Amino acid sequence: MGRAILEPLAFFLAPFLFYALMLVARQRYPFVRAHWPRHHVSMLAIVGMAAAVASIFIVGGLSERHHGAYVPAHIENGKLVPGRLD
Repeated sequence: MGRAILEPLAFFLAPFLFYALMLVARQRYPFVRAHWPRHHVSMLAIVGMAAAVASIFIVGGLSERHHGAYVPAHIENGKLVPGRLD
């Protein structure tokens, strides 16, 4: 469950991090509010949301799919057999 939250969050926060690194590269202090105008923050939020949504669809579409029926864990000959996909 944590991975389902952390991956899109990382993609959302990436544009903000890159903008802060750009400010540092330009020798500006990134913790000054004047360096974060409203239109820049709005655009970073839009790009971050688009990246997070795209990551959800791309990861969901490319993830490994298991085909077959699930056989739950059961006992055979007195031994526990773990569940598996057939």
